[in-house]
Amino acid sequence: MALKAVHVSDVPNLDQVPDNASFSFYASRFSKGVDIGRTKSFKEPKFLVIGHRGNGMNMLQSSDLRMKAVKENTILSFNTAGKYPIDYIEFDVQVTKDGCPIIFHDNFIYSEDNGTIYEKRVTELTLSEFLSYGPQKESGLKGKKLMRKTKDGQILNWTVESDDSVCTLQEALEKVNPPSLGFNIELKFDDHIVYQQEYLIHVLQAILEVVFDHAKERPILFSSFQPDAALLVRKLQTKYPVYFLTNGGNEIFYDVRRNSLAEAIKLCLEGGLQGIVSEVRGIFRNPGAVNKIKESKLSLLTYGKLNNVSEAVYMQYLMGVDGVIVDLVQELTEAVSKMVKPSGEGQEETLLEGEEQVKVQDSRPQFSQRELSFLLKLIPELIQQ
Repeated sequence: MALKAVHVSDVPNLDQVPDNASFSFYASRFSKGVDIGRTKSFKEPKFLVIGHRGNGMNMLQSSDLRMKAVKENTILSFNTAGKYPIDYIEFDVQVTKDGCPIIFHDNFIYSEDNGTIYEKRVTELTLSEFLSYGPQKESGLKGKKLMRKTKDGQILNWTVESDDSVCTLQEALEKVNPPSLGFNIELKFDDHIVYQQEYLIHVLQAILEVVFDHAKERPILFSSFQPDAALLVRKLQTKYPVYFLTNGGNEIFYDVRRNSLAEAIKLCLEGGLQGIVSEVRGIFRNPGAVNKIKESKLSLLTYGKLNNVSEAVYMQYLMGVDGVIVDLVQELTEAVSKMVKPSGEGQEETLLEGEEQVKVQDSRPQFSQRELSFLLKLIPELIQQ
């Protein structure tokens, strides 16, 4: 099914999805052991550390060699992350032109032919075309050069210290170890396209089919910046939790549901979603939102560059954030293991932040007033980075 861009007014409302859509979907594909009961609150029992695109995203223009150590969104990256005490890995799933869920972050894939750089939309490639880029699984075969466009418009060779081939969602479910390592599957869509509901359902069904056929007992959670995709995947299944991804007000989008934590909470409550994944600066700029999210019985995760700063992660832990998505997996898992005490080792205390009182549960470490004041003053400086 080809991807089509349409005018906003032509997009059907989600209320037009038949109430029995999920039931017909299950009946034809996932009839074994699927819970289609009432929505249940989802709460992880510990502070989560999640590997961004596996062992960390690649920043080709960065002078930090750790950001170019392992090719992101590959089996190698996932299994590298799995060697550390990490809870989940996060990765991006799109669906090829011929209906196969593949793992790749960018909307476009770049390569070079006879000195000319060209781009192709990932979702307009067939599976065989997609797999022809980069290192090949079969020895002796040479793939097409894989390049990447940076945020500042440069197109660079995708060169990393440890390379690996691109992969499918099914391969990840079958080959990533340990089998207990959770998958945070981001349902990836282009911010600049308004999608037809029919297309969203087609994509989500293709992804769900692979997950239900191959996930076994692996923990899974879905997330998406695309509000309608998040609502639809919740409507199509209730076995796995669904989180809404938001920039937390750091950027403004045409769709108002994406522009604030307040809108994110509203979307989750109306759509029966289990949690929010916010850009970390949105939480630091609006710390009161944490309590509102908790009062709404929603889980809260964060992403962003600040999550590679252990002090920023520590502060979120104290604030009540449930987990962080990080790039520097080894460093942050070590830091979290030192800063987070097992439940029951501490005692409840009250932290003062302006006029607000924040209750810190017994699993939170205790601070002297001097240490706490330092951390609170650190936040504005961190946000400017």
